[in-house]
Amino acid sequence: MEIGIKGEQKFVVTADKLACNVGSGLVSVYATPMMIAAIENTAAASVAPHLEEGKTTVGTLVNVSHVAATPEGMEVRVETELVEIAPNGKMLTFKVAAYDEAGLIGEGTHQRAIVAKERFEQKAQAKKNA
Repeated sequence: MEIGIKGEQKFVVTADKLACNVGSGLVSVYATPMMIAAIENTAAASVAPHLEEGKTTVGTLVNVSHVAATPEGMEVRVETELVEIAPNGKMLTFKVAAYDEAGLIGEGTHQRAIVAKERFEQKAQAKKNA
């Protein structure tokens, strides 16, 4: 794994991604939580091929501004770039941005932690028995 890994995802904004349909507002525009999910997905997918077997990443921090509204039917492009790897090798920081056909709609940073997938899920499930 090395700094500079890039990810990109393109999709069209559909009704299921609108703020009024996901509980994040009353307007018929691309919802902020859906933009954040796309950013997380793109970052995770970009580094997945570089992880050891049994490892995955989980989101730990999102610091993103949503600066422009996007209507249903427009294409969105999400871009991520790995810009920092913590000294312990477990925390990854990404520079992120999202664009629609008219320009920038969101930007910021996102952090993901590298975890052992099975152990992580077992620990989460154990909370139910605590």
